[in-house]
This record gives sequence, structure tokens and C-alpha cells, in this order.
Amino acid sequence: QVQLVESGGGLVQPGGSLRLSCAVSGATLDYYNVGWFRQAPGKEREQISCISSNARGTYYADSVKGRFTISGDNAKNMVYLQMNNLKPEDTAVYYCAGDRSSCFVPRFTSWGQGTQVTVSS
Repeated sequence: QVQLVESGGGLVQPGGSLRLSCAVSGATLDYYNVGWFRQAPGKEREQISCISSNARGTYYADSVKGRFTISGDNAKNMVYLQMNNLKPEDTAVYYCAGDRSSCFVPRFTSWGQGTQVTVSS
């Protein structure tokens, strides 16, 4: 059974930075794809980034490209999302999710519980 746990959310001012972490257990990142998603109230869940197994590739939504960076530490089974130049529209619950197949499956098999990110003055 694969489990994912997010951490690192909180309140930050516009222009500030946060780093989210996703701890993965039950799978090795050598063979696991991990994506970051976010969902704001009243909006559809949005995939904003993904790192493919063994970090063969990384992907970003246009809304965060150039500001967010995804990375992984295989030895620690950790995936990170560095978020810079945060904007109020980045406010959402952020989730990490994993799948053995790819970064672009219609349904990821495992999900974390979410961590709240609020960008406000």
C-alpha cells in the first residue's frame, strides 16, 4: 500500500516562497510518478506539476511555470515543490498524488490528505 503525506503549507505574503514536501512510503521513486495538484473552493482540481519515475522528466502547468520547481530525493523517498513569487491566486489546498504508470493518467492511484496554502497580505 502506497501512502503519501504532504507538509509545508501555511500563510505567506504575496511574492513570498514556500516549499511543500511529499513523503512517499510503500514505493520507490525509481518506479513511481508523483504529481502536485491544487484545488481552490468552487474550482476544479488542477494538476500543476509532476515528476516522472527516477526524475526522467518534469512537467508544469502554465499557471506556475517559471515560479514553481518540482524535485525528488530518491534516497529519502521525498518529493518537493518549491514555490516562489507566490500570488493570491495560488491560494488552494495542495495535494501530492502518485501512480506507477505515468504522470498523465486520468486517475492517480494514491493521494495525500492535502495541505493548505494561503497567499495574502
